[in-house]
Amino acid sequence: MKTSKIIVAAAVSLLAAVGAQAETYEGVHPLVSSNSRAEVRAGAVDAARQDNPYAEAVSSRVAPLQTASAPRGTVRNEAVAAAHSANPYAEGYGQGVASASASAVDRSAVRSQAYAAAHGQSLPL
Repeated sequence: MKTSKIIVAAAVSLLAAVGAQAETYEGVHPLVSSNSRAEVRAGAVDAARQDNPYAEAVSSRVAPLQTASAPRGTVRNEAVAAAHSANPYAEGYGQGVASASASAVDRSAVRSQAYAAAHGQSLPL
């Protein structure tokens, strides 16, 4: 029993030792750049004079005043015409008004049948 425990402990310690391998240190890498010091300095001066794009609320500035695409009177007339026209978002928009169609049944016959149905009389089929 003690031998199996020793073998298990050795296997676990071997796995732990393999997992604990550290990376090798290769030192500080040299800086490789194709820009000269003067070019880097000029770029830094330009960047320092520009607005900070990462500043807080940088995109919450007031929007510039936009110019109208049409004169004020034209826009007003179009708005009035649209307000007085049919609602394009209403149910049944564009269906038109149902026209009254001429019926082949006499009006007095329909009226007498409605009267009979209202008073509980049976209708002829």
